[in-house]
Amino acid sequence: MTRDTPWAEPGGAVAPSHPHLMARLAKAEVVLLGEQHNRADHHRWQLHVAAGLAAHRSVVLGFEMFPARLDPVLQLWVAGRLTEEEFLERAEWGKVWGFPAELYLPIFRFCREMRIAMTGLNCRRDLVREVGAGGWESVPEEAREGLTPARASPAAYRRFIFDLTGGGAPGRKVASPEDPAFDRFVRAQEVWDRAFATRLRNAAIRPGNPLVIGIIGMGHLQWGGGVPWQLADLGVHDVRVLIPQDEGQPVPPAGASDAVFALPETRLAEVTS
Repeated sequence: MTRDTPWAEPGGAVAPSHPHLMARLAKAEVVLLGEQHNRADHHRWQLHVAAGLAAHRSVVLGFEMFPARLDPVLQLWVAGRLTEEEFLERAEWGKVWGFPAELYLPIFRFCREMRIAMTGLNCRRDLVREVGAGGWESVPEEAREGLTPARASPAAYRRFIFDLTGGGAPGRKVASPEDPAFDRFVRAQEVWDRAFATRLRNAAIRPGNPLVIGIIGMGHLQWGGGVPWQLADLGVHDVRVLIPQDEGQPVPPAGASDAVFALPETRLAEVTS
């Protein structure tokens, strides 16, 4: 990837120009935009891509940052009936997410100004903990939030999650992705993946056939597992995964995602008196 061609496809192929890529992606059912939660440049990139897609088609934005139960608050925000302070308070921002709101407010303002529907993708944290500890069947049906059991993750995704969480670091008790001791962590991860996928699927079947854009951490999206894997199990197959990375990093191997965008280094301009 270069400054002239910031998009690339994992495996080394140069992706089309930004306008052509946006036109192609707009035909999908779901487009997933990855992030590291604390990176402002990742959120700026997500906003730019969402705006590019919205120029082609009606869109709905789904956010990992909000549990689905807060959808009425998101609707009030988009409708212009809450101030920013009221929105963050009623959306329980400091409780359900905790990263600085300033990182995300440009995307939230974009949805409000353009009257783009927002939906929460997350579930209650206790559900993740309960499934991780005792498995899906240990949770009473009325406490499952309408979710169904997650499809078991593929080997490549298990390897990705294993490496992401420390790999074979010295002293780690889990020896490999196939170690049964790793299953508990993967089960918990799969609950999040299934919740996000279920809410994205529900948004995709709204009247008007909108394109659904997911704003989600990269650890839930790559290597053919995670949210795309659960979406396929729910009958949604036309899904595209886009990932940002720092300019100068090597393009990931084929299979990591559908496209990668090289983010240029951001420098603050010097102020002279």
